[in-house]
Amino acid sequence: MGRAFEYRKATKLARWDKMAKQFSRIGREIAIAVKTGGSNPEANPALRRCLLNAKGVNMPKDNVERAIKKASGADAEHYDEITYEGYGPGGIAIFLECTTNNTTRTVANVRAIFNKFDGNLGKNGELTFIFDRKGIFTLEKSRITMNWEDFELEMIDAGAEEIEDDDEENEIIITVSFEDFGSMSHKFEELNIEPKNAELQRLPNTTKALPLEQAQIIMKMLEKFEEDDDVQQVFHNMEITEELQQSMS
Repeated sequence: MGRAFEYRKATKLARWDKMAKQFSRIGREIAIAVKTGGSNPEANPALRRCLLNAKGVNMPKDNVERAIKKASGADAEHYDEITYEGYGPGGIAIFLECTTNNTTRTVANVRAIFNKFDGNLGKNGELTFIFDRKGIFTLEKSRITMNWEDFELEMIDAGAEEIEDDDEENEIIITVSFEDFGSMSHKFEELNIEPKNAELQRLPNTTKALPLEQAQIIMKMLEKFEEDDDVQQVFHNMEITEELQQSMS
């Protein structure tokens, strides 16, 4: 299986995506998308992606419309997109993507979590060599009605690097480079295929295994980052071993 597929499967165990957290995250993404590209999804690809992901997590239509209306108003809250990079125990690389209306609060919270778990908040750019930014599209297999070989050729033509068939989840996972994210989105529109989810992720080039006790500490650290309202995405390069999976089940 491809790197994106394996990372996605492993990190399912490392996610604490509660519904309220998901809705908050998408609400902030909508606010940023509307501010930069307007409130019309037809003319705003970023907003279309937000609406797609909102549907994927069953965010109520009223919530979505309210978020767009709020972001379009004169008193709309301003959010900045910022990233933080650092290391946890055992040298595990951690990359955080945040949206915030108060950068002072956010950096203080992020630093406090690193310190609590004996980690170190580093400088931006330190982990560039560890993570690759990729576009990940998740499709429901039932929506693919064309011949599989023709489908693969269409995906490759649009820039697909990996095409993974997840029988367990009845899904197809398409990985593209950051630069090909837009062209793949256009390809799905052209083929009249609506992805279940479309997002940008940072995939580690290599992963690092830790002793169980140390790995469990990292998992608690990741949980604290996930719980912070300003943190949108958490990426790391710790290997999720079978022993760790069993300890979490």
